[in-house]
Amino acid sequence: MTYTRFTLDRATPALWRATFSHPPINLIDSVMIRELGDLFAAVERGEGPAVLLFDSADPDYFLAHYDITDFIAANRSPANALPAGPTVFQPWVDILVRLGKLPAVTIAAIRGRARGAGSEFALASDIRFASRERAVLGQFEVGLGAIPGGGPASRLPRLVGRGRAFEILLGGEDFDGELAELYGYVNRAIPDAAFDDFVDHFTRRVATFDRRALADIKRFVNDVSLPADAEFPPQMDACLQAAAGPAFQARVRQAFADGWQQRSEVERGLGEYVGQLAEMDLPLAFT
Repeated sequence: MTYTRFTLDRATPALWRATFSHPPINLIDSVMIRELGDLFAAVERGEGPAVLLFDSADPDYFLAHYDITDFIAANRSPANALPAGPTVFQPWVDILVRLGKLPAVTIAAIRGRARGAGSEFALASDIRFASRERAVLGQFEVGLGAIPGGGPASRLPRLVGRGRAFEILLGGEDFDGELAELYGYVNRAIPDAAFDDFVDHFTRRVATFDRRALADIKRFVNDVSLPADAEFPPQMDACLQAAAGPAFQARVRQAFADGWQQRSEVERGLGEYVGQLAEMDLPLAFT
C-alpha cells in the first residue's frame, strides 16, 4: 500500500519505521487517520512487526497538531466524516486506543513539536524518546477554550501524576525535552547529536527479542496501566462541544490570521501564543 502522510520502511520483518512527512508542519488530518488505520489493521492481523517506530522527516515538527479545518469539517457533516474504526469510537480516538493495544511495541521518537493531537499520539505510544534540544510537547487547547479530545486527561495523570497533569493541561504551555523527561511526559530526553543512534540501537535491540515475549509483556503492562476505553469518548464530546462555540471559533479565526497552521512564529511558539490569544478581546464568531 502507498501512504501519503508518512513513509513506511520495513527495515526488517521485526522492525518497521513510519516517518511522518506531511508538509508544511505535519498536521494530522482525515487522510493521515485513514492511513494510520490501514497500517494498524495490518499489524492487528499479525502481518506487521514486533516493533513499530514513529518519527518525522521534519526536524521542527513531529506532529504539529490536528488540522482544525479538517477536524471541524469532519465533525460537522456526516458526508465529511471518516467511518468509525474497529472500536466504534470517533476516528481519532479509535486510532489512539488501538495504538496502545497493538501487538507491536510502539515507540515515538520525538524531534520537533508534538502538541495537541501530536502530543496525544505520543502519549498513546508505549515508549516516548525526545530530542533534548529539539523536542517540544504541549496541550495548548485550553488557550482556545477547549479540552483536549484525545484523552490526555486520562493518560497524563498516570504518567506524570495529578498535579503535573493539571499543570500541563491547564497551563497550555510548551515543554522542552529536558523538562518533559523530568516530569515523566517522555521516557528519556537524549542529546540531539546522539538521538538517532540511541533510538536506532534501542529499537533494533528490542526487535531482536522473542515476539511472543514482547507481546505478552505489553499485554500484562496494559492490563494495569491503560485507562478504560470508556474514559475517552466523553472527552472528545466535550472537545467537539467547545469547538462548536463562538468563543473557540473567534480564537481560531484570529489564530489563522496570525499564521496558525503555517511555518510561522505562531506555530513555533504556540504555547506562548495561546496565552496571548486568550487575553485578546475578540468579537465572538457565530456560525
